[in-house]
Amino acid sequence: MYLKEALTIALRSMRAARLRTALTALGIVIGIASVIVLLALGNGMRDGFSSAFGDLSRVITISKATPTTSDVARTKFMREGDVTALRNKRLAPHIESVTPLRSGSAVVRFGTNEFTATVNGTTPDFLQVRNDRIVAGRMFTEQENQEKARVVVISPKIVTYLFEDDVEKALGSEITIGRIPFRVVGVLAPAGDDQDHFAPVPINTSRAIFGGLDTLNGIGVVATSADQVPAAIQEIYQIMDAQHEVDGGPDFRDYTLSATLDQVQKLNRYVTLLNWLTLTIGGIALFVGTLGVANIMMVTVTQRTKEIGIRKAIGARRSAILKQFLIESVVIAGLGGVVGAALGVLFTVVGGRFIEPLIPEISTPWVSGLSVVAVFGISLLIGLVAGTYPARRAAQLNPIDAIRF
Repeated sequence: MYLKEALTIALRSMRAARLRTALTALGIVIGIASVIVLLALGNGMRDGFSSAFGDLSRVITISKATPTTSDVARTKFMREGDVTALRNKRLAPHIESVTPLRSGSAVVRFGTNEFTATVNGTTPDFLQVRNDRIVAGRMFTEQENQEKARVVVISPKIVTYLFEDDVEKALGSEITIGRIPFRVVGVLAPAGDDQDHFAPVPINTSRAIFGGLDTLNGIGVVATSADQVPAAIQEIYQIMDAQHEVDGGPDFRDYTLSATLDQVQKLNRYVTLLNWLTLTIGGIALFVGTLGVANIMMVTVTQRTKEIGIRKAIGARRSAILKQFLIESVVIAGLGGVVGAALGVLFTVVGGRFIEPLIPEISTPWVSGLSVVAVFGISLLIGLVAGTYPARRAAQLNPIDAIRF
């Protein structure tokens, strides 16, 4: 039997049992649509993760620590000179930026309203080190830092207490930190209740608040890439050991390093695991659809036993019967794959419009053309696998026994 004739017979059989064909394909439709939607959500989650933590994986924090030996007398404060040394590209080629941090509590006032905030003397790179962003206004500039401009960026909690959540009123207003007036130039994005009390100011300006000292509470370092974090750590150790005259080994260091790369990689593994779990659910749906196709094809073979016997009695070969039922199974699964892929893309596009406003941490889900082609190929494979046994059973029927059935 030619392929075209086998296809014609299969399509005629499917038209004769439209409801059965539709219900059989429904399992494939649901499975394929589920897989496409889950793949799209996984793409959105990975994009959101990269957007939220991509730069954070390059951050290394230097903070003060007490040496583990008894030689505490040699402990030194971190100073702005350490920042200058770390910015030496010849000694630290794998370091992209270095951000000083001088912090302390101070009362922030506007009119009769006041709030005790954590004032951070820092540089514009502060946003990158903290993985933070501005939602209104701007960050102060390096020029303002050099000019010791009295400008400040405030967090949402300060806006709440001083300006009753009126961001527009806050921008451009003059507030006092301690007794020193500062102009509000920007508002930070919300970062959690315990992180919404910061007020970054230029580090050169902060000397007026903290008594002119050049000591630091910490230093934020950003490596040139996530792959270069280990190299950057070694460069930091070499420079800081020389700056702090550490000559007795790690136990004598009066500072400590903390790299976020390990935490980011651990979170990335969790995201990957979650994606695999969701895909497993979609795979189970496809497996159920495969069983449905196989079951219906077995029923079809049983119902058409006499027809198979007559066709074999008048000369139809086993290969012709095999092709007929295999083609029918593949066409059913293929139709289910096409409809499922279309619904999956539609659900992704429509759902993406609601997900982004509701869950900003997840980027807009998107479907790649390769994934659509892949799942359609899987649907055809399902039809082939599910129809193989019923088709072989039909091809092996004895014509006389089949006619008597």
